[in-house]
Amino acid sequence: MSHALTIGDFSKATHLSVRTLRHYHQIGLLEPTDVDPDTGYRRYETEQIPAAQVIRRFRALDMSLDDIRAVLSAPDLRTRDQLIAAHLARMEAGLARTQQAVASLRDLLEHRAAPTTIGHRSAPATPAAAITEDVDVADALQWFQGALGELRATLTAQGIRADGTPGGMFADELFADEHGRATVFIPCHGPVRPMGRVAPTTVPAAELATIVHSGPHEEIDRAYGSLATHVAEHELAVDGPLREYYLVGPGDTADKGAWQTEIGWPVFATGTSG
Repeated sequence: MSHALTIGDFSKATHLSVRTLRHYHQIGLLEPTDVDPDTGYRRYETEQIPAAQVIRRFRALDMSLDDIRAVLSAPDLRTRDQLIAAHLARMEAGLARTQQAVASLRDLLEHRAAPTTIGHRSAPATPAAAITEDVDVADALQWFQGALGELRATLTAQGIRADGTPGGMFADELFADEHGRATVFIPCHGPVRPMGRVAPTTVPAAELATIVHSGPHEEIDRAYGSLATHVAEHELAVDGPLREYYLVGPGDTADKGAWQTEIGWPVFATGTSG
């Protein structure tokens, strides 16, 4: 037999504040069994304590209120378990990102000046298959992986062989405004037929100051910083999108530590370059 509790007593029983309980009532997550029409006082049943405890623990695991609502309203245990497992997987992925960020920060603090090798090269005009879109910087990595996969699939479907290292070109606005034009391309010779997002293009020629970043793309900013410092001190930069060439990338290995990305900064070549 259940018994009614005032919102104050229910708060003490569940360690959820009165303010939180009122909010959960407003959004329909945990509703009192009775609300006095004259005073607005809320009363809860003791049978609701386990549900409140579950909600409190899910919130401690950073589960969103919408996800908690989906778990509590799941039609069966299998669906409920799948929802919980999906959240735990997201937490594990977040923990891995945090650990990677901590390791990167520790390395940055302990080795402030990373060794750099700056190169120079002339990139010729190159026919290629490409995907060009305006993207948000927060989605850039996922967009890049999807675009590169679509390019490879399209070339395979059309019987066209890749003829060079895949690359990307990124407008200044993508860095400055967190939204801008991005292009991913695969050099190839042959009549590329437009299909889906894929279209033929010619990657323009450019003189580039270069640096190679080893490791995951999440840490590529250090290489960008080193290259920018060199260009500012020793080069004459020119307008044009920054470039990346994926010497070893997701299409070659799932081991992010083995990835090799060449970054190219457009410069005006002089007799002292190279």
